[in-house]
Amino acid sequence: MRWSGVVHGDNTYFQRKKLTVVGSGHVGATAAFLAAQKELGDIVLLDVMEGIPQGKALDMYEASPIQGYDVSVTGTQDYVDTANSDLVIITAGIARKPGMSRDELLATNVKIIADVTRKVVVYSPNCIILVVTNPLDAMVHTAKQISGFPRQRVIGMAGVLDSARMRSFIAEKLDVSIEDVSAFVLGGHGDTMVPMPRYSTVGGIPITEMLTEKEVAQISKRTAQGGAEIVQLLKTGSAFYAPGAAVIEMAEAILKDKNRILPCAVHLEGEYDVDGYYMGVPCKLGGGGMEGVIELDLNASEKVALNSSLDSVKELVAQVDGLLKA
Repeated sequence: MRWSGVVHGDNTYFQRKKLTVVGSGHVGATAAFLAAQKELGDIVLLDVMEGIPQGKALDMYEASPIQGYDVSVTGTQDYVDTANSDLVIITAGIARKPGMSRDELLATNVKIIADVTRKVVVYSPNCIILVVTNPLDAMVHTAKQISGFPRQRVIGMAGVLDSARMRSFIAEKLDVSIEDVSAFVLGGHGDTMVPMPRYSTVGGIPITEMLTEKEVAQISKRTAQGGAEIVQLLKTGSAFYAPGAAVIEMAEAILKDKNRILPCAVHLEGEYDVDGYYMGVPCKLGGGGMEGVIELDLNASEKVALNSSLDSVKELVAQVDGLLKA
């Protein structure tokens, strides 16, 4: 049998999106695999470890006939291969090891994120950057400082994950479909995050009308400690399925220009009376990245909680700025 195809020259009439994931560990690999299944674009998986991204990328590509997705998945150590990416997801960094102080973790990951960002910007100066690495609020601040990008193009993944955890706990408690549950979590990504029960609903009904005050408080506390709970269970690792899924929900909103309303860590410039810091807030994600911040009408206790979370973020940022100037 003979087959004759049509050559379309330089193919300028159509260009598939290009997505780079920096870091091929559990979170990065999960994100890349989910992005492939959603056919968000051709995917480059980059890591400093020789052979690891290549092997994982090949494995994902060989799964494509079974899963039915049709995108290119390649692994590399060379940032040249990431050139002209539309979106770059940064998961690179280390997890806190036994005996390592919080300051040591911060210093190590600031150095890694700064280096990654510099290289990303050289080859993809027009990309949108999504940061996943912890401590999140400090790392996304680092990426913005190093890249010099406008706030629309440097966003942190936190609220989508934290809200997903809260949604799952609400659905479990009420024995209802997860599809009918919505939730919002504001503030920094850590123990001082601010779950928002008043804006969390089941089928449009606020959970404050379906659960007791004690039950709401228990869910809020478990949400704030969601990552630590998984670390305690795993003993030698941390969450990666939910974080990977969360960042790909953001990526899909941007690459498909969906104008989704999602809670993300964005650089505030006066919203919520915060200026110059990354905080988790509801925003619109579309083709231009972060296309608008939605300001909720907070009550007195919510404002106190958000300000407390801001204090923690300010402490981290002060450390980061000191490290970047050193």
